[in-house]
Amino acid sequence: MTARALLLAFASTLTLAASAHAQESRPLPAPSEVVPDELSPSPAIPEVWSPAPFDDEGRSAYGLFLAGRLAAARGDAGEGAVYMRRALMLTPEQPAVRDQAFATNLLGGDLAFAARVTPEGEDVPALVTEAGRLVAVVGLADRGDPRAALAAVDVRPIGRPHQRAGRLLTPWLAALSGDWNRALAPVTGIGPDTTALFQRADRARLLERRRRHDEAEAEWAIVLGSSLGRRLFSLDYGLFLERRGRRQDAVIHYDQAIAQGVTDDRLAPARQRAASRGRPPGQVELRQGAADALSAAALQASSEGQHESAAVYLRLAQDLAPSDLTLLNLGDALIAAGLEGPGRDVLDDVTPADAATYAAAQLAIGQSLEREGESEAALIPLRQAASVSTGSSLAAVALAERLSALGRHEEALAAVADPVFGQTPASPAALQVRAVALRALGRQPEAEVALQGVLAVDPDNTEALSLLGALWLDAGRVQEGAALIARAAEARPDDADVQGALGWSQYRQGLFDQAVTTLEAVVDAQPADAVVNDHLGDAYWQVGRRREARFQWSRALTLMPGAALEASLRRKLEVGLPEPATGGT
Repeated sequence: MTARALLLAFASTLTLAASAHAQESRPLPAPSEVVPDELSPSPAIPEVWSPAPFDDEGRSAYGLFLAGRLAAARGDAGEGAVYMRRALMLTPEQPAVRDQAFATNLLGGDLAFAARVTPEGEDVPALVTEAGRLVAVVGLADRGDPRAALAAVDVRPIGRPHQRAGRLLTPWLAALSGDWNRALAPVTGIGPDTTALFQRADRARLLERRRRHDEAEAEWAIVLGSSLGRRLFSLDYGLFLERRGRRQDAVIHYDQAIAQGVTDDRLAPARQRAASRGRPPGQVELRQGAADALSAAALQASSEGQHESAAVYLRLAQDLAPSDLTLLNLGDALIAAGLEGPGRDVLDDVTPADAATYAAAQLAIGQSLEREGESEAALIPLRQAASVSTGSSLAAVALAERLSALGRHEEALAAVADPVFGQTPASPAALQVRAVALRALGRQPEAEVALQGVLAVDPDNTEALSLLGALWLDAGRVQEGAALIARAAEARPDDADVQGALGWSQYRQGLFDQAVTTLEAVVDAQPADAVVNDHLGDAYWQVGRRREARFQWSRALTLMPGAALEASLRRKLEVGLPEPATGGT
């Protein structure tokens, strides 16, 4: 197999990988019961198998291989990984089986197995070999032998494309090994190198552990000298000040960070604790620091679209220091890589110990189910997320949006009428979703008030402009409504919903030819939208294209319109439209 072919095969099998949760839930043998500890070097491929390779249950190696591929393809890749291990036990000389077993188990969570079967050879790309080496190094540290892990890195540092994870991990391996000179080695350069920024933050933490506080302070000053450093590490520096007993300095620092727009929900509680002379969290433990280093590498990989690599780093981090936050990030990485089912499995393991982390996991599960068309199933985790969220409307808004999309508008209103919204000003997003539900329920004045509230905070909110404009069209304030929609459409020329509102506003102004052009483009973008197809039919009728009008109305009937729209469509198919109604009518 060529390097390119192996790389493509590896990438394709990554998309079939599954979570450790799925693997553990299957009544199949554990890895140690299936595959010997050592599989290298591989034996030669025989010209003829005699006897043919079958397991104790009479299943052939090729059948197991196909079963593994099929299980992974249908979303049971944890089971598929076990089948791959069985196939590999029967045919350890087959590179294709080894490659598949390595890839499925790497993202599937059996990292120890993946390390043992890492493909080797001149034709194997670094993407594969260096991932296996990183897994092996972390495995040594996880099993309590950081010196061996550090020695392996010294012999040959982790190379591309995983060298960033190796750079961030190495100081913590040195600290775990007791080699503080190596752990505290100065970091050279910062500039555009984001990895160096994380290295400096880690060095500051390690210097604090050695009570070299002045040097730690100097390192933090460099980190916070960049805008990215302030966004990422303002809390960490504040905690350093609190642990030093400099609580007033910490309060001033937190106030400055908040004033500078640093978006970190943990800053306000930290400021309150420092002001009340509460006890700050202790220093990070060394294993946790190593796990955090891998999580930092995952953050950077995800920002570059390397979600599979991010998932591997996060699995390693979870092995070193299990945490719900790491599980949340891992689930997000798997979903971003297109592994919706495995991602949900991981997110489902997040415990309710921290309400915010648990709510975020449940919200992500609900949104994932939405993307897969499981609308009713999505409501369960969305309700759970909303029930545990306090002080944030994000989960409640997501729930209300899903309920409105299902036509359950009264329930949507209830979702954003939680006590939290009565105690604090409702967010623009909450007001907006309320407006959608209120409009659908015919409560137009209340919907208008909600949208005015959105625009009072965000005057250029295109969705609110479009919705309010549509309300005014419905109320007969055609010119005023059209002006609002035109503002939104100019700002969002590629937004099909806004452009659909523009087309309808053109129709209501009697600009039928323009309406046809606009609405045809929207139907091309949203062919399954019953309302847009209905509006295009109306526009066709007014320009004399009666046959095409009836076609669009008939098409809209097939797209599950609501009861009111269905009645309107059937009436138009029977008698057509009256004379044009333009201007303020």
